[in-house]
Amino acid sequence: MNNLSRIMELKDKKITVDLNNPVFRWPGNPILTPYDVNKHWTAPHLQVITTHNAGITKYDKKFIMLFRSHLRNGISVLGLARSRDGTEWKVDRQPAFMPCSKEDKVGEGIDINTIIENESGGVEDPRITQIDDTYYITYSAYHGYEKDRVRVSLATTKDFRKYTRYGPLLDVDMRNVVLFPEKINGKFIALMRPNDTTADHTGGTFKQIRIAYAKEIISNDWKIEPEPLMKQEGGPSAFGDKIGPGAPPIKTKHGWLNIFHGVRSTMDGNPYVLGVALHDLADPAKVKVSNIPVLFPSAADCRVLQDDYIHVPNVVFTCGAIRKEDGTILIY
Repeated sequence: MNNLSRIMELKDKKITVDLNNPVFRWPGNPILTPYDVNKHWTAPHLQVITTHNAGITKYDKKFIMLFRSHLRNGISVLGLARSRDGTEWKVDRQPAFMPCSKEDKVGEGIDINTIIENESGGVEDPRITQIDDTYYITYSAYHGYEKDRVRVSLATTKDFRKYTRYGPLLDVDMRNVVLFPEKINGKFIALMRPNDTTADHTGGTFKQIRIAYAKEIISNDWKIEPEPLMKQEGGPSAFGDKIGPGAPPIKTKHGWLNIFHGVRSTMDGNPYVLGVALHDLADPAKVKVSNIPVLFPSAADCRVLQDDYIHVPNVVFTCGAIRKEDGTILIY
């Protein structure tokens, strides 16, 4: 075994990873399915047909997962599952986060009617970042009747039972925003993927990741740098069509680990892959990006029954990863 290989243990299983196989697929996949959710969300209007794109964190000595599910009417909601080891999950009996209603709590001075309108088409793709005792959740809010209008919005919680919503981080069409888990040089920092093509702020091609700064997370005062920090490569590249943030950055001694997604258009579809980048600890605008993906989609990722609904085949996508005490990183 060369010195670039490493043997890890997960639930008493020995796992080998190396440069050619940097990510090990958990043999117990899938860890959460619509069947698991529907056992608990028994009301007909809460039955789901998907479970995917989950944010991950630790709370009260347990792993917490906020997962996205499509209801049968096509609206996305967020559910919550809990785990002691990160592999076996128990779903809460009700959705954790539905599109906003009059009963939900919003931040001081926030117009709840605007949030209700912005989220009427569904809430998707949560990313969770803990800073001190507060958990910040960025998620995509879909407008109910303006086609392709998406705003990345913010919510907070301290216990994953009560949530406060603050509406869009910026009134800009974008998806996939991740927050760094601490202030750097006195500022909060995020990786954002704003619409980079269309003037009317709908649709777009989303080919660039940009860095943004704010004095406070809960504000509408994020400043997005005009120059892209990362962008799709074009040509025969695994990231040739789209690129976007994935999991919130993880601090390591080598730098901030950024696990992102990329898309390449082919004659047989648009496969999504996962890539990695490393940002400087003191200045995340300095970044090194690997041009080789660390995870490709495979048939093993689509373990479904013959009559199951398949929403997004040929895709691996992440909204969350967590580092264990031994340095192992679990990617969801």
